[in-house]
Amino acid sequence: MGKRNISRRQFIGEASCAALGSLTLYNTLVNLGMLNTAAARPHIISNPTDYKAVVCILLAGGADSFNFLVPTEPSEYAQYVATRGSLALSNSANPAQLVPLNYNNNGRTFSVHAGLSAVQNLFNTGQLSFLTNIGTLIEPIANKTEYNSGTKKIPLGLYSHSDQIMQWQTSVPQSRSAVGVAGRMADILQDMNSIPQASMNISLAGKNRWQSGNETNEFSLSNTSTAATIGYTNYSSGLSNAGYLNDRKNKALDSLATQQYANIFHQTIGDLNKSTSESLEVFKVALANLVPLTTTFSATNLSNDLKKVAELIKVRSFLGASRQTFFVSYGGWDHHDDVINNQNVMLPIVSNALNEFNNAMTELGMQDNVVTFTMSDFARTLTSNGNGSDHAWGGNSMIMGGPIKGGDIFGDYPSLSLTSPLNLSSRGLLLPTTSVDEFYAEIALWFGVSPNDLSYILPNICNFYSPNACPAPVPSGYMPIGMFS
Repeated sequence: MGKRNISRRQFIGEASCAALGSLTLYNTLVNLGMLNTAAARPHIISNPTDYKAVVCILLAGGADSFNFLVPTEPSEYAQYVATRGSLALSNSANPAQLVPLNYNNNGRTFSVHAGLSAVQNLFNTGQLSFLTNIGTLIEPIANKTEYNSGTKKIPLGLYSHSDQIMQWQTSVPQSRSAVGVAGRMADILQDMNSIPQASMNISLAGKNRWQSGNETNEFSLSNTSTAATIGYTNYSSGLSNAGYLNDRKNKALDSLATQQYANIFHQTIGDLNKSTSESLEVFKVALANLVPLTTTFSATNLSNDLKKVAELIKVRSFLGASRQTFFVSYGGWDHHDDVINNQNVMLPIVSNALNEFNNAMTELGMQDNVVTFTMSDFARTLTSNGNGSDHAWGGNSMIMGGPIKGGDIFGDYPSLSLTSPLNLSSRGLLLPTTSVDEFYAEIALWFGVSPNDLSYILPNICNFYSPNACPAPVPSGYMPIGMFS
């Protein structure tokens, strides 16, 4: 086959031109035009002590998060009970379905599900906060009347699992994009890490959009990966010709990775194979130098995922990392039935895992360097379908870490009345009052993204507020959330 030298940047340009028939022009301009501008700017390479990590926990399936965080001021709690009906949690001592937060904002008080007792303690000790009524938005929508007017842009496939789980990860609700928020951050900040073979983005849940960039890819591994097990499987040493077979296998893989291809898509696959092989070697060395943590983790898969994240943070120097993102997924939240019993089982798993990970960060002296947050496809209807709750929109998330203003509730917790101007249906389907863009913007700026580059990371950010020079003034009433100390 003939040789053709082509850079990744050239490939991105050519592949995107070829794909114009199937991708929107908007998405192409976002992914390419802004990247060229951002990539042209110099980025300061951090010193080894300037380490920051962001950990994303996807609660896949659409969690009923209005039973995570419950208003307990008497009139608000009465409204909660009236709207939620059989899905409401008891605020009495017996049974103890809610535990109180040490929070009072002009008389507004809140409790969390009793299964979140460790989260309660993290909140009360200033290490975790909640973000309320957040969701995917293209632009601000004030109320139901404005939503129904047809003058506002609405996310594609609203209430669809596949679309909403994608849009939470890409923050481009008007397009089915393959490029995510952490991927874009890595595109412009990857030179802050000193070993290019070790990806800035590491996934414990396989391929995902959040960490996929135009120029970068996530590195995937499992929570059982060790220096001995990571990488390509060798033939058993019990075979008499194992050495020969392993040598042939390795040479074949090297040949596939180093071959020059005429077809740029074939060449890209070869480059990815080569990049993966190089990454495997770096991660093998890092894991070989791991000294076990003393923090105890539960035996659940989520806890073990976060344990592996903590271990990778511990060996960050062997990965040359000043910046890292991690992606973890915990599924099973599509509770169209049996919400109460399912949450009684699942929420303690989340709560304990967050607490254990926080303890591990304290052990490593990294609590002030790591931010962890939860996301979900969407929230669920406030009213019951007779067995559970159904797909909705705005919901509640948790965010944890030393840089965060702990023990706070960010955003505007909405009225749960079915007559609320934010309620879009008789089922209690809430219009978000905080956009995913506003949330990610503060994380990105803390992570080291320049305000000048924020519109590449979040193409819709200027619809909500202006971190720097935007073409239009800041929309009235929209201000930064103020999550960081």
